[in-house]
Amino acid sequence: MRLQFLGSGDAFGSGGRFNTCFHLERAAHGNVLIDCGASSMVAIRKWQVDPNGISTVLVSHLHGDHFGGLPFFLLDAQLISRRTAPLLFAGPPGLRDRLMIVMEAMFAGSTKIQQKFALEIHELALHERALLNGLAVTPYLMKHFSGAPSYALRIETEGKVLTYSGDTEWVDALIPAGRGADLFICEAYFFDKVMKYHIDYTTLAKRLPEIGAKRTIVTHMSAELLGRQSEIALEAAHDGLVVEF
Repeated sequence: MRLQFLGSGDAFGSGGRFNTCFHLERAAHGNVLIDCGASSMVAIRKWQVDPNGISTVLVSHLHGDHFGGLPFFLLDAQLISRRTAPLLFAGPPGLRDRLMIVMEAMFAGSTKIQQKFALEIHELALHERALLNGLAVTPYLMKHFSGAPSYALRIETEGKVLTYSGDTEWVDALIPAGRGADLFICEAYFFDKVMKYHIDYTTLAKRLPEIGAKRTIVTHMSAELLGRQSEIALEAAHDGLVVEF
């Protein structure tokens, strides 16, 4: 299975990176975006991804650098890419209402436009395994304030398991979320500074044996951690990175 980091950055563009957005290619049921931060349409164009090839967008939590690209994605689908195929957004409770608020704030009247494709917004219930477009998605509750539940997502598709932490400080729920995953993508914000709502690299590295993922890649790094990449033993994401798993 092929995954490309279209955006691997934090909320502030540290290192000149795009906001979080991963593109997962599949043999069937259409491709998947995992998070769609505010800069994601720019990243989609840069890496020459076909928006109409994406059937599903999974959202970990409702911060702008993780879901703020959805209004642009929807308007592109309607006005530029001329989408006709159904589209599914799935994320935490509150996704629908927050998306409508953000769309109206940025593009007044956009929520009143009748799309030429079917749009489904599915709100994921904690710990409930949802079957969506050939995916099985199980959310785990993280510790990251966003005005709605913030999730790690355990994603099963085509015989593989991908877990994405979203943003969070260390919580023990990461252990079952990532247990035995073929690929575990986890944020690591600072090198060893412990702070609320974000994991530092040192804490993550110590706890990884409890998770037992087959492969781990860190992402969402601050400027401080980007400046210390030579000290990182784990794989680190960068914009454009392609991984096969």
